[in-house]
Amino acid sequence: MTQFGYKSLGFGSGGGSSTYEITYLVVAGGGASGSNNGGGGGGGGFRTATDMVMSIGTPYTVTIGAGAPAATASDSSNNSVLSGADITTVTSAAGGKGGGLNSNGSQGGTGGGGGGGNPPATAGEGNTPSTSPSQGADGGNGDSSGAPFSSCGGGGGGGAGPSGEVGSNASGASGGAGGDGTQSPVTGSAVYYGGGGGGEGYPGGSQAAGGQGGGGQGSTYHRNPSGQNGQANTGGGSGGGPDESGGSGVVILRVPTANYSGTTSGSPTVTTDGDYKVIKFTGSGTYTG
Repeated sequence: MTQFGYKSLGFGSGGGSSTYEITYLVVAGGGASGSNNGGGGGGGGFRTATDMVMSIGTPYTVTIGAGAPAATASDSSNNSVLSGADITTVTSAAGGKGGGLNSNGSQGGTGGGGGGGNPPATAGEGNTPSTSPSQGADGGNGDSSGAPFSSCGGGGGGGAGPSGEVGSNASGASGGAGGDGTQSPVTGSAVYYGGGGGGEGYPGGSQAAGGQGGGGQGSTYHRNPSGQNGQANTGGGSGGGPDESGGSGVVILRVPTANYSGTTSGSPTVTTDGDYKVIKFTGSGTYTG
């Protein structure tokens, strides 16, 4: 049976197989922004596949990456992970931090935006470490063309996944928009994840939008108006500014109902979509095949 391209090897296939295929989506925590002239945080890395083989009775562990706190670097604690004894561990890397005044964005699952100032700050590189398909795109560069240089905007954070957009470059006092993330139909509906955060702007410039997939809108100078955090459980990157945080990640498993064991820990949300159970982890836990 197929749905959205997802295959099922149920108990009726091949006389009662001890294994079956699932679809997974693993999205890491979004990156934080830089502080002054801040670039937007990158969206959390996005990894998915439709043909992971699980074994009946085997436990699989899910770790959810937290969103990076305001004005701090993303690190391995923000990665999301799906692991088990008989599968290759799937790790989605945290979104890169946006740069601050004169400082570059950081690399990650997607790149953080560069900070404004002189010299112009460059964006962080996405898809780091490299995966195929790509975890996410690069951020956008900060600007240094304004006068004074301290009034220049930060670049937007990169969007996650193979269809993720590069964050927009800042332009004068306007921050760059965050890149859109990538859509996944794993729940049964196409939803964006891992949007990049918009860069911080300054008076006279426009406020930069976050990317689709939970990216936060950038703030303006003196936080008037304030920016937005990345949206929780989407891996959205934070909007540029000193007080904004990245959104937490998510792991979703799409399991044929005929094979669903019902054995979980960590209180995931379980819903039904046609012939499939959709197990959504917003906190760490386990599923036993």
